[in-house]
Amino acid sequence: MADPKPRSSNRLARLLVLGVLFHVVYSWSIFDIYFRSPLVHGMTPVEAPQPAPASRLVLFVADGLRADKLFEKQLDRAPFLKDIVMNTGSFGISRTHVPTESRPGHVALIAGFYEDVSAVTKGWKHNPVEFDSVFNESRKTWSFGSPDILPMFADGASDKHRVETFMYPPEFEDFAEKDASMLDTWVFDKVDEFFEHAQKNETTLDLLRSDKIVFFLHLLGLDTNGHAHRPYSKEYLNNIQLVDSGIKRFVENWDAFFNHDGKTAYVFTADHGMSNRGNHGDGNPDNTETPLIAWGAGIAGPDRKNAVVDSYSIDWGLDKLQRVDVNQADVAPLMSTLIGIPYPMNSVGELPLAYLNNSAHYKAEAAFRNARQILRQFFVKQESKRSTELYFEPFPFLLNHETLIQEIQGLIDKDLVNAAIEKSQELAKLCIEGLRYYQIYDWLFLRGMISVGYLGWIANSLLFVFKNYAGYSFGAIEEDERDRRMVTYGAVVFFAAFSAFMYMKQSHSNYYLYIAFLVYLWAQVFKERRFAWTLVTSNLKSGAWMMNFSKGALYFIGLEILVYSYFSREILTPALIVAGIVWPMLTPESFQKNNAGIVWYWRISCIGTSIFLMLPVEFDEDMRLVTLGGILILVSGIFAAYFLPLYAQAKLPASKSRSKSLNEDKAPPAVIMLQLLVIFLSIVIVNDTSSRLKAKKGLPLLNQVASWLILASCAAIPMMDSVKEGQHYLRRLVVIYLSFAPVFILLSISYEALFYFCFSQTLLSWLLMERQLYSETSEPLGNDYADVTKRVTRSSSKAASNASNSYDASFRFLTTNDLRTATIFLFLINVAFFGTGNIASVASFTIDSVYRFFTVFNPFLMAALVIVKMWVPFFLLSAVFGVVSRSIRLPAFSLFLLVLSTTDVMTLNFFFLVRDDGSWLEIGTTISHFIIASSFIVFQIVLFSVGHFLVGRVLIPEVRVKKD
Repeated sequence: MADPKPRSSNRLARLLVLGVLFHVVYSWSIFDIYFRSPLVHGMTPVEAPQPAPASRLVLFVADGLRADKLFEKQLDRAPFLKDIVMNTGSFGISRTHVPTESRPGHVALIAGFYEDVSAVTKGWKHNPVEFDSVFNESRKTWSFGSPDILPMFADGASDKHRVETFMYPPEFEDFAEKDASMLDTWVFDKVDEFFEHAQKNETTLDLLRSDKIVFFLHLLGLDTNGHAHRPYSKEYLNNIQLVDSGIKRFVENWDAFFNHDGKTAYVFTADHGMSNRGNHGDGNPDNTETPLIAWGAGIAGPDRKNAVVDSYSIDWGLDKLQRVDVNQADVAPLMSTLIGIPYPMNSVGELPLAYLNNSAHYKAEAAFRNARQILRQFFVKQESKRSTELYFEPFPFLLNHETLIQEIQGLIDKDLVNAAIEKSQELAKLCIEGLRYYQIYDWLFLRGMISVGYLGWIANSLLFVFKNYAGYSFGAIEEDERDRRMVTYGAVVFFAAFSAFMYMKQSHSNYYLYIAFLVYLWAQVFKERRFAWTLVTSNLKSGAWMMNFSKGALYFIGLEILVYSYFSREILTPALIVAGIVWPMLTPESFQKNNAGIVWYWRISCIGTSIFLMLPVEFDEDMRLVTLGGILILVSGIFAAYFLPLYAQAKLPASKSRSKSLNEDKAPPAVIMLQLLVIFLSIVIVNDTSSRLKAKKGLPLLNQVASWLILASCAAIPMMDSVKEGQHYLRRLVVIYLSFAPVFILLSISYEALFYFCFSQTLLSWLLMERQLYSETSEPLGNDYADVTKRVTRSSSKAASNASNSYDASFRFLTTNDLRTATIFLFLINVAFFGTGNIASVASFTIDSVYRFFTVFNPFLMAALVIVKMWVPFFLLSAVFGVVSRSIRLPAFSLFLLVLSTTDVMTLNFFFLVRDDGSWLEIGTTISHFIIASSFIVFQIVLFSVGHFLVGRVLIPEVRVKKD
């Protein structure tokens, strides 16, 4: 057999580093395409019509309040707000955009624009970008509530004294509290305390009696109770009653303070909703549909002539009233109009005129000014784009904007208000379309560049695999050195010319990186063009090209099925069942006969694991399932502890180490006994902690410390039990399996631990199938331990050198048959992805499980623990994959690189499936799919590295084939 040793380990290292850098950079391209900041600066503000209908505004934001939970049963849970809806105010649904999180929700409400995701990643509490807001345009704003929200508007104000904050300590946000409504009680009490002090302070009194002032009450209790107890719990529903009674008390005291002058406008809404699972973040209607109720000065009363009802609100009992629905950003211009302040300069909200109680002429003027404010943003963005383009194509529908403005002003002057309102709304929509037009102006260029870059990576990495691991040497074909230099010079010239073009366009610095990778990758491919051509022609001339093409096509179809699984995880269930049943049927009859036990083990484990892919991703806590999963893991560990010394030690090679093992270590390994104890403690602790949290007794310190210690031990035990010479691969896999089990048990709330058990059985059965099948369909190596026997028995440096040489000779080249192994590996990665939820949906993973470790709100630490839980199945898969690769005599990187080279086929699928229209759920989901797929190489390298660390030096004996 020819030596498949790679020509240069340096080339391999360069390829991996290049792959990581390329995918990290290109993953960020999605932000340049879809999530560039929409903000522009340099506009002059447009003031709302005068005189303002209200002197002051009060904004109540019930964080995490779902519209249906408030409005259902005719607002019976909120009698005060019900009276307003029925008799004095207007109501509707405020529709949020993804991500349905507190920060972007409040930015949309108060600043009037939808903050892009890249801005959210730059800072949670403080402003990553400068923006204007209702608070900043007010004369004075007093805000009360959470330290997670209030600082970003105070710190971003043009005058640091304009926005005053009153915040409770961060540790108040404790999910283990019996009732988080105390956060809202604190806010209402703090407001009462403020007014008591204000009556003794003339400066504060003067400000309170002035116009254009705002009070902001951020009520976090509902969000905290929703996370801790679910939005259908009595804690959440009772919190609605508390908020209602608190608002009633506030309004009564407020009106009394101002002598019932009728100059206050009130707005009640929410930043986002809450899923039944107690999460939010994605575009599910439970997260995007929030209530909006407005009353007081300048607000229209209930309209019973134009009632609105649909399938969403049919059970609310409000079908006799007009429901005025708005987009969340529309609330900002509404508040600005009510108190007569300039519209936030970055606002794209359209003024909801149905909420205003004023003359038709006033409404027409307000709509016109709202449109002009958006138009000024359009002008700035248009000139910014014009200044950077060699050939500029303006937005065609606003070329006559001056004529349209004059027409609207003429209609207002002639008191043709309905026509003026219609034209103003048309102008506002055209401005928003124009802003969108310039926002996506470079999309065609960027999409083309990114697509060609990904194709370059696929071509370059595949050529590397074929040349170094597939045996296609073709007599060591090499391109002419002079020719290679010419290609390099041409690439440099092309990059320089393109860079000059982008410099004239004033392109973002990221664009230079995108084109640099593209040019480099295709230059490398072009340097190997003779090899690539010979590869194609030699396959066409051979008789096996049709078979190779068919296998490649089936592999490609498998990748497409995996793409579809991101949208519908249920497709993995029949696919896994088919793999469990059909694959053994395609093996030789002798294999099926000799290995019936392994075949049925594979089939049963596949069917068992497939069930989890059909289960709902939203579920309540069920400690019975958690306990059952823990017990099954414990029993399997006991089984392994008993049989491992009988099997694994007996399979060790003949050596002093083996003799010592057989004579002195027939008892179960001590490390496994320790792990069984840790698993048992995990089961006890998770049940005790859950019962105490349900009883509202809080998280016991002893349980908290024990949980963190167990988490630490899960990482420490595999490292302490480092792979030693002569350690059997099954022993090592059992240690890894039992090490990660406590993490899954502690972070489970339902069937997750059962999934871990079943998925582990599927991995083990896959390993046994691959090993046995390869042993019966290939030539044996002639020794018992493939690549490690000589290392175990070496006695000198010379022997070590010989072992190193035999290491390469003991491996084989890749063949098209290995596409099956690669497909199963990718398939199992997706099963791990979607086994307990949809990894591409923010709200499909519950944070309840992190309460076993801490209960005070900390989004980043919570996310870290959820990610740890998510990674556990992949760590186990990486270890098994490492053993599989060595069992079928493939070099360490060969199968890994084959997978690495081809998965960007999925990335390109997701790239072209990204949507910029439709629902925000669809847009957000498709973007997250692309990010996951594009980051897959980094993920795989981590998996390979973990797998190599965990099982890189274990003993893997040859399988003895049964003789008939």
